[in-house]
Amino acid sequence: MKNLNLGFSFLFQMVIDFSASWCGPCKFMEPVLNGMAAKFTEVQFVKLDVDELPDVAQEFGVQGMPTFVLLKKGKEVDRVVGAQKNDLEKKIEKHRDLVAAT
Repeated sequence: MKNLNLGFSFLFQMVIDFSASWCGPCKFMEPVLNGMAAKFTEVQFVKLDVDELPDVAQEFGVQGMPTFVLLKKGKEVDRVVGAQKNDLEKKIEKHRDLVAAT
């Protein structure tokens, strides 16, 4: 599991969207993620362009796009590869419940 250290404490869940400007499925997921960000207000959503930050994408082992990495307190707890909006939402719900229970 990867540990992301951005210099502050993670007391919340984060979803990192690894995407690219030329990626069709990534563009399809953009409004979906905006909707999820409005629904899951306690979850931070971050978009990273793999062409602009290839080292970060490599560190997380991103091989296909879009890839969504779910973090809790800076540690990877799950991921979804591809434009799988239902799968992503289920995993956010699952880990959101775990965050609320801790």
